[in-house]
Amino acid sequence: MEKSQSNSKYAVLPVLFGFFIMGFCDVVGITSTHVKLELLNQYSPQFKDTLSNLIPVALFSMFLLFSVPTGILMNKIGRKKTVTLSNVITILAMFIPLIRYNFILCLVAFALLGIANTILQVALNPLLTNVVSGNQLTSSLTAGQFVKAVSSFCGPFIAAFAASVLGNWQMIFPVYAVITLIASIWLLLTPITETALSKNNSGFGEVLGLLKDKVILLLFLGILFVVGVDVGLNTAAPKILMERCGLSSINAGYGPSVYFAFRTVGAFTGAFLLAKIAPVKFYKTNIIIAVLALLALLFVQDKWAIFGLYAVVGFTVANIFPIIYAAALQRKPDHANEISGLMITGVFGGAVIPFLMGLSSDALHSQVGSVLVILASALYLLFCAFTLKHQPE
Repeated sequence: MEKSQSNSKYAVLPVLFGFFIMGFCDVVGITSTHVKLELLNQYSPQFKDTLSNLIPVALFSMFLLFSVPTGILMNKIGRKKTVTLSNVITILAMFIPLIRYNFILCLVAFALLGIANTILQVALNPLLTNVVSGNQLTSSLTAGQFVKAVSSFCGPFIAAFAASVLGNWQMIFPVYAVITLIASIWLLLTPITETALSKNNSGFGEVLGLLKDKVILLLFLGILFVVGVDVGLNTAAPKILMERCGLSSINAGYGPSVYFAFRTVGAFTGAFLLAKIAPVKFYKTNIIIAVLALLALLFVQDKWAIFGLYAVVGFTVANIFPIIYAAALQRKPDHANEISGLMITGVFGGAVIPFLMGLSSDALHSQVGSVLVILASALYLLFCAFTLKHQPE
């Protein structure tokens, strides 16, 4: 699949910037921590983790509901228009917490952000195939994940800026709205010629029917669990530091920052290494290290050791999502829109895993319960790495 000759080489820039907007979903880690401390005092302490983890559940459950329909919609209106629609919804979602800051409206805002992020992830990855050559797809998707990781890394610092300069950490939301507006205008002003990959509009059943392919099913579950690891550690990182090291919520908030910083470095490194190293070999090495780090996280009590383990996991899982996603697209390139919708449905793992973490940690009265659920997810990714014999060409 070659890049359209009518597309400027600079058209890739606004598309890649769209991955920055994609990273806004990772503000759930900051938000769930603040919600637990600020809005859930009237509930029994034994349910606080479960309730606060409903914030990521509200967001990531939208991937289950809207991914496949978005893939079908994208066949009708095109990828660029679908991305624009997601940006409009993102802007609307960002203003809801400013209307009134309570638990219910936070859930509504993050559900809307989940819809927007679902649409964006389904549409943006295939749109990238229209502005890069096919043999550069994996490294380009990894570059997109690098931009997303930069956004995720910046989240805690934007929240700190909002709290110190703008007077309230919640002012992060209008800042995100302005950035989204800029991204929308840039994309709308950039001409992109889209290549039609399928003449027939697939129905819901036909898209789900792709799971009959055992490799597609393997990769779909891989997406579910890698997102579960990512969102799960983002959500648990500050809580682990508060529980084991007695840190304040502000200082514990640097746990996700360390994780995202090294995920950013990992994605940046992967964008170059994946152009030279077989993706599945790279995947195997990284997931083995990640599993070992998560095993250590069950027992470590020292603050700096915990930060170090966050760094290791962030670096090693950074490239697993684009490797799995690219393998799925390349297996059935003539159904890229449908495959994208199906794979992004797997991002629902960001709802399932934190919910299970909340139940597990409340049951054990310890964040060890959360780490056990994250570790189980990583073990599936280890299984997937050694089952996926090669990346389809």
